[in-house]
Amino acid sequence: MTYGDIDERMLRRIIGALGVALPVVLMVWGLFLSGWPPQDSLSSYYSLRTRDAFVGILFVIGWFLFAYKGNEKMDNIAGYLACVFALCVALFPNSGNHWERIVHFSSATCLFLVLSFFSLFLFTKTKESPKGFKHTVSTFSFRAALSGSSMTREKKKRNKVYIICGLVILACIILVGLYNFFLQNTAISDIKPVFCLEWLMIWAFGFAWFIKGETFLKDK
Repeated sequence: MTYGDIDERMLRRIIGALGVALPVVLMVWGLFLSGWPPQDSLSSYYSLRTRDAFVGILFVIGWFLFAYKGNEKMDNIAGYLACVFALCVALFPNSGNHWERIVHFSSATCLFLVLSFFSLFLFTKTKESPKGFKHTVSTFSFRAALSGSSMTREKKKRNKVYIICGLVILACIILVGLYNFFLQNTAISDIKPVFCLEWLMIWAFGFAWFIKGETFLKDK
């Protein structure tokens, strides 16, 4: 399957590469502008010239997700939602007014939830899996996702990676919330926990898309 002149697997690889590149570009560029330590979060780089990379990469990721076409309608809807949330994160800075901050943080949370949904529920499916949101969610289990006679050995390995990436994203969302509510302005703040957790989340997202693009663990 192709989208215009872009092969389906290449599109997935590009999405994964952009996700992996985003925190690296922001941190390296930020070090040249403001030195060490890094900013408190990836979103905080909006206050530097690094906003160009932050907004630009999020826009590209968003539009590639919009162009993404999966095996069923649910994949397309998830891509559309991820696109909208990515654009809102880019357009509404965390340093803006009260409503801009609300839109930014709620969109960032929803974006990572959708990306986790991709990894846990969509990427783990096979051609024989039931279609539709209700059936996909209700029939999912870790055992079902990791076994099945119709799956190749490589597919089972890919599913393990997808599940790990999805769970990492969910765990990091919870940890960011716990830090923001209970641990801000404590000794742990010195290690920039939000920055580290956001980096881990977006790398989990990027690596899952790399695997989906058959960069690694490709069927023989």
